[in-house]
Amino acid sequence: MSSLILALDFGGTKLSAAVTADSQTWLAHERHFSQPGATAVDDFRQMLTLAHKLLNGRSPQAVGVSFGGPVDFERGLVRLSHHVPGWENTPLRDWLTAEFNAPVWVDNDANVAALGEWRYGAGQGVDDLLYVTVSTGVGGGWVLNGRIWRGHEGMAGEIGHTVVAPDGPLCLCGKRGCVERMASGPYMAQDLAAAWGEEKRPFTKPVTGKRVAAEAAGGDPTAQRILLRGANALGLGLGNATNLINPARIILGGGVTKAGDLWWEELRRTVRATILPEVSVSLHPAQLGDDAPLWGAVALITAV
Repeated sequence: MSSLILALDFGGTKLSAAVTADSQTWLAHERHFSQPGATAVDDFRQMLTLAHKLLNGRSPQAVGVSFGGPVDFERGLVRLSHHVPGWENTPLRDWLTAEFNAPVWVDNDANVAALGEWRYGAGQGVDDLLYVTVSTGVGGGWVLNGRIWRGHEGMAGEIGHTVVAPDGPLCLCGKRGCVERMASGPYMAQDLAAAWGEEKRPFTKPVTGKRVAAEAAGGDPTAQRILLRGANALGLGLGNATNLINPARIILGGGVTKAGDLWWEELRRTVRATILPEVSVSLHPAQLGDDAPLWGAVALITAV
């Protein structure tokens, strides 16, 4: 029987796949951006093409899947994606089982990344941690007592939709002042572009989350204000989560966490100011980087 494990990561804007035989190193690994305007069907087809390319005619023993949105783990059902249309109530586990004729495990990307960092990365050595990815969106995953904690109906860890500014800007979920609305890369870029438009500043290149960080590091006061506001909002969410659940460690991954010292200093300051004096928690950058969901997908299988 094949010893190959296929790991898949359906992100908000990227699709990643990898193959391993020893749960230690990748035999093959690729990452691609989703097609512009992609739907669920488009992403699924693109992922299958990528997976079969990496398998190169071989069959996997099992498939682990990280998905960027709420998932019903017990049924292997994608409930929806906040960033790609058409994923509502999709039986992704059944689709992949039929495609690869192998057992499949599917979970939310933040849960999977939390498991990956706990097993292989910055979470080694502790039993309780919160993993948060800050990128296209903001999502969280808990490992408590050495196990993923999914909560009722699998919705634990949605820290991105913790409200930290009730009178703040409108989030895609319909509430105002969510952590995701204040701290995610696309929303910070949107706010900077709007601010610069009001100031009639000429655009020389697209405004992205990465550019927000670069402009802030270069001293642009508007970019600094938006970047620090995002770090502060995230810090409030993390501090309140720490007061509630008391993890030993918080691990942060995703593109926004590469924003630099200014962002990290404000984040740490806000977390310290929010948690109780008797509570301690340490903040760490993710060690596995963009591969955390893929290694977590492997851990999903090997933990069974």
